[in-house]
Amino acid sequence: MDVSIAAIRPHYSPVTNGKDIVESPSIQNIIEALRLSPHPEGGFFNEVDRHPLRITNPHRKDNNVTGDEHRSASTTIYYFLTPQSPLGHFHRNQSRTVHTLHRGRGRYVIIHADQASENGGKAPIESFIVGHQIEKGERLQWIVEGGKYKSSYLLPDPEAESSGQEETKGLLISETVVPGFEFDDHDFLTEEGIDQLLTPEQVQELRWMVRSS
Repeated sequence: MDVSIAAIRPHYSPVTNGKDIVESPSIQNIIEALRLSPHPEGGFFNEVDRHPLRITNPHRKDNNVTGDEHRSASTTIYYFLTPQSPLGHFHRNQSRTVHTLHRGRGRYVIIHADQASENGGKAPIESFIVGHQIEKGERLQWIVEGGKYKSSYLLPDPEAESSGQEETKGLLISETVVPGFEFDDHDFLTEEGIDQLLTPEQVQELRWMVRSS
């Protein structure tokens, strides 16, 4: 962890009053240009590629498991966090995901749920900033293996942060999932789940990143 868990705090408050999200003109232009739609995790997305090659579904453990026997070799989406939708809630994919930064800045929090059994029943936590200040350790590309819960939230752009302003152009990335994404391979972290994976102190600090059921 590059910061204490207590320092993981939101910078922008999402719209939660049921009203339509109204973004700034520059943000709205990106949403329209890339044909983005609201994502169930938070933020916006558009699937831009689904590999035509079909491969055996590696997540289908035996013949008694329901679901498609095959997956696309890969899928790629744009994913965009904005000032009005600045949080991607904790969720888990079964497939490996390669993330590539296009613009903006944000923080990722990874709960290594797949390592809990070898860590006394509690999952290790990892956190890092994605951005263009690579000399400060910010990441341009990062990989999250399957079986881990991840969440992300928007941070101010460096020039805005240094001037004390709260302006941002949003966090725009690409995600390439291998094998390709299907919602059958996806689940959200629940309040019960986070209680099992983390200590009470950690839960208190990170519960705001769990999607309300």
